[in-house]
Amino acid sequence: MLVSAATMAQTASLTYPTTRKTDQTDTYHGTTVPDPYRWLEDDRSAETGEWVKAQNKVTFDYLAQIPYRKQLQDRLEKVFNYPKYSAPSRKGDWFYFSKNDGLQNQSVLYRQKGLDGKPEVVIDPNKLSADGTTRLTAFSLSKNGEYAVVGTSKGGSDWNEFRVMKMADKSYFPETIEWVKFSGGAWQGDGFYYSRYPKPEGSALAAKNENHQVFFHKIGTPQSADRLVFEDKANGQRFHFVQTSDDERYAFLNVSDRGKGLDGNALYFMDLTKSSGAASTFQPIVSEITNFQYRVIDNVGTDFLIETNADAPNSKVMRYATASKKWTVVLPEKPEPLTSSSMAGGKLFAEYSKDVTSRVYVYDPNGKLENEIGLPGIGTAGGFGGERDDKFVFYTFTSFTFPPTIYRYDIATKKSTIFRQPEVDFKPTDYETKQVFYASKDGTRVPMFITYRKGVKLDGTSPTLLYGYGGFNVSLPPSFSSLLIPFLEQGGVYAQANLRGGAEYGEKWHEQGMKLKKQNVFDDFIAAAEYLIAQKYTSPAKLAVRGGSNGGLLVGAVMNQRPDLFRVAIPQVGVMDMLRFHKFTIGWNWIADYGSADNADEFKALYAYSPLHNLKPGQPYPATLITTADHDDRVVPAHSFKYAATLQEVYKGTNPVLIRIDTNSGHGASNTKKNIEQTADIYSFILWNMGVSTLKEMASR
Repeated sequence: MLVSAATMAQTASLTYPTTRKTDQTDTYHGTTVPDPYRWLEDDRSAETGEWVKAQNKVTFDYLAQIPYRKQLQDRLEKVFNYPKYSAPSRKGDWFYFSKNDGLQNQSVLYRQKGLDGKPEVVIDPNKLSADGTTRLTAFSLSKNGEYAVVGTSKGGSDWNEFRVMKMADKSYFPETIEWVKFSGGAWQGDGFYYSRYPKPEGSALAAKNENHQVFFHKIGTPQSADRLVFEDKANGQRFHFVQTSDDERYAFLNVSDRGKGLDGNALYFMDLTKSSGAASTFQPIVSEITNFQYRVIDNVGTDFLIETNADAPNSKVMRYATASKKWTVVLPEKPEPLTSSSMAGGKLFAEYSKDVTSRVYVYDPNGKLENEIGLPGIGTAGGFGGERDDKFVFYTFTSFTFPPTIYRYDIATKKSTIFRQPEVDFKPTDYETKQVFYASKDGTRVPMFITYRKGVKLDGTSPTLLYGYGGFNVSLPPSFSSLLIPFLEQGGVYAQANLRGGAEYGEKWHEQGMKLKKQNVFDDFIAAAEYLIAQKYTSPAKLAVRGGSNGGLLVGAVMNQRPDLFRVAIPQVGVMDMLRFHKFTIGWNWIADYGSADNADEFKALYAYSPLHNLKPGQPYPATLITTADHDDRVVPAHSFKYAATLQEVYKGTNPVLIRIDTNSGHGASNTKKNIEQTADIYSFILWNMGVSTLKEMASR
């Protein structure tokens, strides 16, 4: 592979911190597995803290020597610096929306009376911490709009703190609700339902989370007085969520058990006009947890509209009658997956995905088609929710070269008009996106989007960034990111592969990338890289791969299986230890997708691809920049710590193997500044290790 002399000299001078090894081993089904860096799992130890400092010094000293790092960061700031709005939502006379002026660390929540009213600040999270890393994570208005549950988290953590705001003067009640995780606030009368865990023992950022409890909080009272509504101590790894209907008549309890490898949920309801709100008054709609999912859209009188994939891998909408307990079909399953459904203004809005692009239809509550909503092009639409008496709804449309634009859809006239359109420092007409389909190892047809500047020569010399995820029933539809622009301006090609394990083609597509079939995901990604090389978009010397979380696992796995195929690898906040992931925070929740080392057959599959356990001496590993953060309590940083220590131990080549550990940040960048800094470092690392010594002139309006 060709690299610049400066890059080789810089890499040759790298000296990695010495990482202490121990004799720790574990035995799984007769197989002994060493884990010499187990001590790095203790995020509170002084030794781990010193290791983090030493690794960061090597990494940031390396990055500081890249001559255009600051130039890239300045350009990223420029293209990111434009007003970004959310679509408004209505509550009574008020419209609520968020706005980021451009480079604010956190978006600000506003409201205004009517669409022509003067906006006023409701919550400015930028004022909640000195470094702008406290985020607004929940804002749930009571049905009458008089109160709101306000959730915040610090430093990127998944732990939330709830308070209650009086909307008349935006003051707070005195109480604070702690140890909330994976929960919203579901209002009913003078209080709301929420879910929390008991206070963790040991590290709040690494301790295993079990016994997800549902409480009811009455406003103006201390948390100690909250009424326990539901818990299941016998099944500590279940999630319990409550939502309430718009008319507050019904509460719905959703129970899932992914810790036992089940991907579906049970569903219960409570008629709040006939019950005391106790756990015993929940009535089953679906009492058994299987791999089928059920989600209540809304109630129509005493009947419920429910979206489900029961005997329908692409999902459908059913109507459940509480009186007779009978189910009837409202929207039957279609060849395309149903990606979302919602009620507003007396209409049922349904969004489908055809080859990973949106199609949106409007139905009456009985499932009669009224019309299709015409979208501006090939891309992704989202929104369409609202109140029962709404006359119009808002939705957002975006694509790779189409900045998120908010539209107003008038229900009576069935017409869409632009409500708010952003202005970004680039010309969309200078770029193009293609959707291609390629064959994976087993012949499966896999879609991929490829975006680049018009006029780029397909001669194999373009710096190319291949991104993937492939898991947890998550799709990667077309979307816009201004932070891609500086990479594209350098003649870069961005490719986004829609791997199995996601939701692009419904539950069957998801199942083809789960558990014992996880290797399909890696094969799909490798085949995407081979396609880009064969079609001369790029070459192995100019190809980088990137993914985060489950996508970090993806990058780590393909690095082991095909290290010759990529010049640069960026595994971000990855699940790298596939034998112990379920022992930290919420990791047990991933067993439904990954399986568990506690199962002999699943252990064999996990051990075969686990990024940490398949690092071997003598492999030509690509230049690697691992990223994680000290407050990531979803995929704990120990995954990346142990992976980095092992890779630095076994790899003896000249490519840099670095780990970038952000502080006061979490599973994603905790503020705008950190996001831009990290992106600049990643692009700098990629281009520098592809032999790019200077940048091309960057466009500007």
